[in-house]
Amino acid sequence: MNDVKASIDGWGSGLLGVIIFSGSLPATRVAVAGFSPLFLTSARAIIAALLGAALLLLLRQARPDRGDLVSLVIVAFGVVIGFPLLTALALQHITSAHSIVFIGLLPLSTAIFAVLRAGERPKPPFWVFSSLGSATVAAFALFNGGSASPTGDLLMVASIIVCGLGYAEGAILSRRLGGWQVISWALVLAAPVVLLLTIMTLPVSWQDIGAPAWLGLSYVSVFSMLVGFVFWYRGLALGGIASVGQLQLLQPFFGLGLAGLLLHEQVPWTMIAATGLVVACVVFARRFA
Repeated sequence: MNDVKASIDGWGSGLLGVIIFSGSLPATRVAVAGFSPLFLTSARAIIAALLGAALLLLLRQARPDRGDLVSLVIVAFGVVIGFPLLTALALQHITSAHSIVFIGLLPLSTAIFAVLRAGERPKPPFWVFSSLGSATVAAFALFNGGSASPTGDLLMVASIIVCGLGYAEGAILSRRLGGWQVISWALVLAAPVVLLLTIMTLPVSWQDIGAPAWLGLSYVSVFSMLVGFVFWYRGLALGGIASVGQLQLLQPFFGLGLAGLLLHEQVPWTMIAATGLVVACVVFARRFA
């Protein structure tokens, strides 16, 4: 019963994390209209680092062991710097609606690193359905290659690889340190680097930066960079990295809806069809994870 409850809690926490993350790419798309990708990446990290440090101090959390530092560096590289920077660069070439479909590759990336870093062993059918979902995403990207940017697509693929590594590594640490503690310590660890980047990439003029860009920066700083990880790492730690990681396949649904609703971007039927097929794979992959 305890295992069942942990699994249910893990999937519930993971779903909340996915819902929060769903607004990340649309918010980033809005923010890069006013800020450079480098400034946006560093600014969101330093804001979240200040919030994370405040939580660690107020709740008197013990420092991680020295042996945890390598893992925290990997988390910082993957989800604090790597994924935000690569997606911000990609969104200068492609729409947020197009980039969101690449999120369908995240569960496969996370599952691979769950095997390499956490020693999980999903059953063979799991890989079939997870690969099918990823292949659907790749086919969509190729099908729409005429209207998209190869540079943007490659940047999105790179972001998925480093993000999967950061997810898996953070989930392992979360079993010992706790979800919010892991992302908070990773943010604090990256703070000196991102603070320097923030200073070096300050906008020349603040007057031309509109309210939507500020709102986008606020969302990715507070929710995408900190709050979402509280639920996501807890979900991965409780329910299994490869298993709960499949929930990321639901993110394109939420993200495409936000891109169409808030940004008025076109969401063609091919995106919806590709997303529907990808999401269907999570039902079958979950049974064999």
